[in-house]
Amino acid sequence: MSLKIERGLFKFDFIDYHAVLCIPVDADSKEIRKRYLQIARRLHPDSCASATPEEKQLASELLSKLVNPAYEKLSSDKVRAEYMVVLSQMGKRLVQESASVDLSSDPARQLAGAPNVEQLYRSAIAKISETQYDNLSHALKIIAYISELNLVYLMRTAGKKFASAAPPKNSTVNTTGNTQSSPPQTTITKEDTNVAQYLRRAQELMLKNQFAQARVELQDAIKLAPHNSRCHSLIGVVYLKQNQTTMAKVHFDRALQLDPNDTEASEGKRKIEQFLGQKSGTAKPAASSSAGTKPSDKSGGGGLFGGLFGGKKK
Repeated sequence: MSLKIERGLFKFDFIDYHAVLCIPVDADSKEIRKRYLQIARRLHPDSCASATPEEKQLASELLSKLVNPAYEKLSSDKVRAEYMVVLSQMGKRLVQESASVDLSSDPARQLAGAPNVEQLYRSAIAKISETQYDNLSHALKIIAYISELNLVYLMRTAGKKFASAAPPKNSTVNTTGNTQSSPPQTTITKEDTNVAQYLRRAQELMLKNQFAQARVELQDAIKLAPHNSRCHSLIGVVYLKQNQTTMAKVHFDRALQLDPNDTEASEGKRKIEQFLGQKSGTAKPAASSSAGTKPSDKSGGGGLFGGLFGGKKK
């Protein structure tokens, strides 16, 4: 059975681990572990003793291919912190590109316009978690449905800094006395070597216009070295080549956070801004002149998401 999901954040080539576990996007480590254990017990073979062979197989695949990887990703403070940075940036970017967001569920549309977004979001997630994996044949649809809620919540709270993990402690320098500081060690680790190999293979694939395969190599590189600006700038280029400007912008921004002098990320970001007409002055006069002949669909839609969902009400 294919476990591919194409709604919510998954639509933007982003694996929504919070949706897999059905936890709020700002859940802490205790919440994550508690929820994982609940799901693991539900999908364990002993809990599926009376299930059909097909259901047992599906439970096994859900656990091994979705649930376990989600817990592995979110249970690590370091990895979760990096994941949350990308998630937060993605929320900001989706607000700017709201026209590309299409919601298929009524609760997600309701959340888009609700005044009490925090309360409604958390209540919905808690309610769904009670029965998320009761009917395994519907599990993927439910995950997609949760991911739509997460997408809307990220857009509604764009700019919010989600607590994920304490920042790594900086090594302290002893400045007292006449102690001599040894020069920094520049050892090359096995991890560095592996990352370099991923980057080399990705660049070779990019030269052949095999961008899907190059993206896989770079995603693996980022798992090993989430703070490597080169990894982020290169995968940003790949996303840009695939016309996925949202994810390209996320990774270009991250690359520039890590290295403000990353020229490839700067150039990629500039191209996106030109493409979207966001560079100063050029696209705005045309927009204002057309506004005089045709009223904007967004003018009466009710806030940030009015333009998205105003025409979908029945």
